[in-house]
Amino acid sequence: MWDGIIRDAITLFVIVNPIREGIPIFLAVTRNLPQSERRRVARRSVLFATGILLAFVVGGQILLQAMEIHLSSFQIAGGIVLFVFGLKMIFSTEHHHDTPGPGPKPDIAVFPLATPAIAGPGTMLAVVVLTDNDRFSIPEQMVTTLVLLGILALTFALFLLSHRIHRLIGDAGADIVSRVMGLVLTALAVEDVIAGIKALEIGLK
Repeated sequence: MWDGIIRDAITLFVIVNPIREGIPIFLAVTRNLPQSERRRVARRSVLFATGILLAFVVGGQILLQAMEIHLSSFQIAGGIVLFVFGLKMIFSTEHHHDTPGPGPKPDIAVFPLATPAIAGPGTMLAVVVLTDNDRFSIPEQMVTTLVLLGILALTFALFLLSHRIHRLIGDAGADIVSRVMGLVLTALAVEDVIAGIKALEIGLK
């Protein structure tokens, strides 16, 4: 049980990647805001992301079944996507963070913070795979959901401490952490692909 909890926690933390993605974006979009407003933006962004991801926990697999997509196929595709995502984290040399252009400004707590910084496609994919009804019991899915909520709470705390963390580790430190996380993510992605292939083979027999 503890092995599964640790695996889920590492997977979700690496995919959300608040140190490399969340904190730089949060610093960029809130740099001119007072401390009280930064706290409000951090709280609202995490709450929005929580709602999005819980919706995928509850209804993601139902949607796949409605589209007649086997979860094993989704797991294999997801593992490949996460593998590429991990490689990008390892080999990336530049930081590109989208900022709103001229015109009406979106709610920064929704975009770019809640999505895609926190609840990005990779995270949505991960929560569906990690709560597969065919592989995990309801109690196990509840534990994974609690792990997810813990990671989101940690992300909120990191947002509140973002200015201190960035001053402490700097850009070089953030790069090192991200590349290590990318290596871990690629290994986990390979495991997901292997597990998906085995499940697909069993289903076809």
